[in-house]
Amino acid sequence: MRALQLYEGAMSGDQPSYLKLRYTIENLTKNPSAQIVRYGHARPGILSMAQGEGEAPTPDFIIQGALKALQEGKTFYTPVLGIPELRQEIANYYVREYGFSLPTDRIFVTASGTTAIHLVLTALLDPGDEVVAVTPIWKNLLGATELQQASIKEVALSCDQDGIWSLDLQKLFDACTSKTKILLITTPSNPTGWTMAREEMKQVLDFARANDLWIVSDEVYGRLVYDGSRAPSFLDVAAPEDRLFTINSFSKAWAMTGWRLGWIVGPAEAESAIYDIALYDNMCPPSFTQYGAIEALRHGEAFLKEQITLWDNNRSVLKKRFDQMDRIRSAIPPATFYTLFQVDGEPDCLALARRLIDEVGLCLAPGCSFGKIGRGSLRLCFAVSEAKLNDALDRLESAIG
Repeated sequence: MRALQLYEGAMSGDQPSYLKLRYTIENLTKNPSAQIVRYGHARPGILSMAQGEGEAPTPDFIIQGALKALQEGKTFYTPVLGIPELRQEIANYYVREYGFSLPTDRIFVTASGTTAIHLVLTALLDPGDEVVAVTPIWKNLLGATELQQASIKEVALSCDQDGIWSLDLQKLFDACTSKTKILLITTPSNPTGWTMAREEMKQVLDFARANDLWIVSDEVYGRLVYDGSRAPSFLDVAAPEDRLFTINSFSKAWAMTGWRLGWIVGPAEAESAIYDIALYDNMCPPSFTQYGAIEALRHGEAFLKEQITLWDNNRSVLKKRFDQMDRIRSAIPPATFYTLFQVDGEPDCLALARRLIDEVGLCLAPGCSFGKIGRGSLRLCFAVSEAKLNDALDRLESAIG
């Protein structure tokens, strides 16, 4: 009987009444995207474009790097913040692709980009602190903030009649109060593709310096751009002593979502604190995956360019198909592999997401997962084959008319 209660509670998102969990967990905001994905996966023949990962498997040269490490017996604990070879390879990567040098004591390897977020927020936030977040934004960032018992103030991007997103910096600055500890920004943005310009980053950094604020910048999609080889980074404009953490991951650019490996760049003075938290969190990143990551950084550029070419073609397909659907309002994103769109006459994104699953077997992420500004929108991940994308768009068109 108790097993049945646990199962039903897990499916509904509710906790069984006999469990006594901490207040923060009992009241943790649910993730609508996770609920929709779970709802969709129970249906046969479902076509899911809801999750944020490409269709390509991890390239073989990365797999071989990990396999070689396994065969050589590299299956033990590693240093808490990553093996020295990987920390150095990340530093080399920044020199090669970004044009600046970072000492390895500013680079902290983590067991996923998500873990990186939790480590940073654990280091910075006390209960009652305030985080000002630019939205729409990935729900996990908001959830991780809730877990620290901090409050969230959303500052929404604006979207013009052509579907182009922009940020009013004065609005961002005006939202800050004496309780604000962090400015939380994702650039390029999941789910919009909006990308903060270098000049905007300078203004945000100047404001943060003047007001003793931290900037936490999720830059996981920094290489997934269609005009140039990378997006601007806060590291382009910051000094080593600035109160800045950037978050990155191997998941998106190198098709390694299941490998769970990421990294943080922060002040060298924060290395000890991140070390201590990571030690208590998960001891260290997985050993053999780090050797695969080294190969990704050394030899992954050709693969990444192939993926960008595929996704860029899919952007053209999206534009052509969306232009033929009178009820769709969207713009082609300048970065990432997502499009966030609205369907005229469909203000309830959760209801529409469920209807698409029930009627045409298409699973998309509801925009309300990404903050208040996302309500009434759906997110589609187009990091798939052109044939699969057209299948999804056929299903969408048949459902909305």
